[in-house]
Amino acid sequence: MNDALQDFARYLRLERGLAANTVTAYTQDLEEFVHYLKQQHQQKFPETYFTIINFLSAQFKLQKSANSLARLTSTLRQFYRWLLKTQQIKEDPMLEIDSPKMGTHLPATLSEPEIIKLLQQPDITTPLGVRDRSILETMYATGVRVSELAHLSMNNLHLDLGLIKVLGKGDKERLIPIGDVAKKWLEQYIQTTRLDYLQKYHRQHNLVFINFHGNPLTRQAIWNLIKKYVQQADIQKNVTPHTLRHTFATHLLEHGADLRVVQELLGHSDISTTQI
Repeated sequence: MNDALQDFARYLRLERGLAANTVTAYTQDLEEFVHYLKQQHQQKFPETYFTIINFLSAQFKLQKSANSLARLTSTLRQFYRWLLKTQQIKEDPMLEIDSPKMGTHLPATLSEPEIIKLLQQPDITTPLGVRDRSILETMYATGVRVSELAHLSMNNLHLDLGLIKVLGKGDKERLIPIGDVAKKWLEQYIQTTRLDYLQKYHRQHNLVFINFHGNPLTRQAIWNLIKKYVQQADIQKNVTPHTLRHTFATHLLEHGADLRVVQELLGHSDISTTQI
């Protein structure tokens, strides 16, 4: 990889005629990228976008400025064009990555150990604990918005098929797979807590998640219960319902999901939103 950097620097000087300071800036950026790749035990330049996104995210966490991130992205874009031109790669992953907007902040996410700890907080020996566990599991398993969760109806649960249907922004419907764990907790909640509370208070409505009076659970109530369990788990981050959505997307990508599949699952109309 270091040989490639030297060849690229020579190309910038001789063929592009760039100034020495500019070539040095390009080289320093790429040296940081190579250092990151070696830390990740990568032996060659990646041809998929996710490693590059992770690199840019790591630079952001080092408190690099928006200008620095924009310059890094530009450097990588130029470098990958050269790699493709010189037939050192077959695919240019930078085509999938938009340049960062000035002042754009990457959303907070939970690590896998943190999300496991959060999911284990509700007291599942109580009816509301079962409800809360099913809420957390569903949000993490599907990446739904808090408003979509609050308006989720029984008609839109297709648990026999492992799917739920949600109504997103612009009244767009989408089908989302739900994993076996979240499915198990949803079924347990529906067959126990939800059924008992609706019968106890003689409620008749079709919404999935309800409060202890059998009435529909509000968005604010879901915010509050997440805040409570974050505190119980002693997670030192500003966690909101949207954090679980970001966490769902990030963990999918980390385990090899395609960015466009994640875009569909999240209901984003613009893939640049998914990239952020």
